[in-house]
Order: sequence, then structure tokens, then C-alpha cells
Amino acid sequence: MDPTVRSPDANPGPRLDTRITDPALRILIDQVEAARAAGAQLRIRGGGTKDFYGEPPQGEILDTTVLEGISSYEPTELVVTARCGTSLATLEAALAEKNQYLPFEPPHFGPGSTVGGMVAAGLSGPPRASVGAVRDYVLGATLLNGRAEVLSFGGQVMKNVAGYDVSRLLAGSLGTLGVILEVSLKVLPLAPATATVRFELAQISAMQKINEWSGLPLPINASAWWDGMLVVRLRGALAAVQSALVALGGDVIEPTQAIAFWRGLRNQSDEYFVKARQAVEQGGALWRLSVPPTAPPLAVTGEQLIEWGGAQRWLCSAAPADSVRDAAMRVGGHATLFMSNDKSAGAFAPLRAPLDRIHRELKKSFDPQGVFNPGRLYPDL
Repeated sequence: MDPTVRSPDANPGPRLDTRITDPALRILIDQVEAARAAGAQLRIRGGGTKDFYGEPPQGEILDTTVLEGISSYEPTELVVTARCGTSLATLEAALAEKNQYLPFEPPHFGPGSTVGGMVAAGLSGPPRASVGAVRDYVLGATLLNGRAEVLSFGGQVMKNVAGYDVSRLLAGSLGTLGVILEVSLKVLPLAPATATVRFELAQISAMQKINEWSGLPLPINASAWWDGMLVVRLRGALAAVQSALVALGGDVIEPTQAIAFWRGLRNQSDEYFVKARQAVEQGGALWRLSVPPTAPPLAVTGEQLIEWGGAQRWLCSAAPADSVRDAAMRVGGHATLFMSNDKSAGAFAPLRAPLDRIHRELKKSFDPQGVFNPGRLYPDL
């Protein structure tokens, strides 16, 4: 194979790079070429902190931590480019030095969480409803596809997409399309002021309040309800936050305690998720339900924690998978089996025929021999 290099100016589509001089990248390419030749399959793995998510990983491990480091960072342009094996902690520390951060607050399920895993999983933290998801901050990406080709998509500015936005397509793909080698991300400055308040409210009242407040010009950044307590984080200009505190009332949480609370929620290390993991060990399941924010309480047994203004509902339950998915569908949503020792019901909600066809065509285009992460999204994909 001797492809030519395509100029980004001549063709706004993917850019094929054949000038591979990086030894770490060469290791990954050689492993993919060997797998292709042997008809083998590879399991893309960074820190391994999300191995529980999706269908069980299969294949020989392709270790992306060999490719680490921040390639470029332009604080004045609010853009950072990092390699896939870079730890999230390293990236966030570099941003913090310039008083900047990743607004979607990606979860850290362990110290080994990496940039590549962050994009591949596509999971966002507590502020998702107010600031957007991981994919909304992906400006460009470099991908190693199933043909052992290195392709670049997008760039380092917002207006750079001609045709299908493949860079953002990679968010949530769980490595089924290829190895995310490098990614360029939009970042933002830290807000001048932050405050967290709590209210003792039943679920219905809490959801009514948060939806009412969401329609007002208030700097609501994140919300969470569990066990009769609604917690709301305000973030923005000092005057806006102070005005919102007066308008909303409630009990103000001390800053250190508030930081620990939101970090625990983001990283799923707080009390609710600790209990959920214990329930999983005893045969239960943790579900992630995506529903309209105004959806009523779901008709399903189990303990819930509600985020994103009502749009994300965590359910710890031993209820049958069909009943959980039916409950989500009845209100216009869907359910993901986030954590369970038994995923025979499928980790993700079944796709309708048109979407299933799109998934298969994309897989065929990027990874025709099925080298990467077989069955990670769906058992037969």
C-alpha cells in the first residue's frame, strides 16, 4: 500500500498521512497491520477505567498509553490538542494553570482515565445540560483506521467542517471505528463565581422547580436530585450568581463541601454510586436513562438519582431489562444498561433499522475487517 498525501486545501475531506516518523505511533500501526494480516481482533485500551461500560471487551489489547502528551495548547485561542494516552488529570492540570477547563467535566473513573477514552466513551459530567456534551467541544481528531491508515479530520477552529463531521462522530463510538490518536478540544475560562444551594423537595416538586428555573435567565450550571434533596450549582459572573442566590433561596453549601459533592457525582464516587456498585455485586443493575427533562416519574422500581434538569436519570434496580426499557420508551427516552454483571439484555437500547444500517455502514467504511473492539457497542457489530 502506497497512498499519497492529500492536501487539506485541495480536498476538505479526511487527510491521509503517510509520513509516519513517531516511534510510538509506529508501534500502534504495526500492531494493526499484524492483526489485519492474521485476521485477529484488537481491544483498544487506555487506562482501562471504562472496561465495564458497553459490551464486554474482546481481542488482544492495543495499549494507547504509549502515545501521550499535550501536542499544542493555545490559551488565547481556547484550543488544546492532546494525544490519546494523555491522562485526563495531566490535561486538566495544564488547563488549570491558565485558569481554563473542560466545561463538560468528563468523569474520572480512576487515575488512569485518558483523553482517548474520554472521547471514545462520550460521557459528560454534571453540567452537560447547560454547556453541552463532549462531542460539542471536539474540533478535530486524528484516527488510525482498520486499514492501518492515519486520517485527520477537522482542525483547531470551530468553522472547519466540510461534509460529515467525523471528529464528533467519534465521541461515543467506543473505539469501534478506529484508534483516536489525537484530538483537538475547545476549552473555556473558569467562571468568576460559583455557588451551590440545596432544597429539601420531593421528586415531582424538584423537577417542577428545576424546569421552571431553567426557563429563567439564571446561571444554573448543574443540578442533581436524590433522596429528597435537590442540589443546584450556579456559575457565571459574580453579580449574576449573587442575584440568583437571592432569587432562588435555599441553603448555601460551603464551597469545599460543594466541590467534593460535584466531584463525587462526576466521578461516581459518592454515596449513591457506591451503593449502586454494591447492588450490582449482588445481582442488581445500574441503568442510565435518557429522557425528556419534563418526563414524569418513571413507573419502575428502584432508587433514582436525577441529573441534567431531569434529562438523565440513574436507576439502581433489579427490575427486568424489558420493564426498564419500556418505562423509558413510554416517556420518549431510552435506557442504557450502564453497569451489571449480566448484560445478556444488551448494554445499549436496540437500534431501529435505519440507524442500525448507518452504524453498520460506518463500521464497514472505517474498519472493514472488524479489527477494532468487536461487539463493544452491539454484540454483532
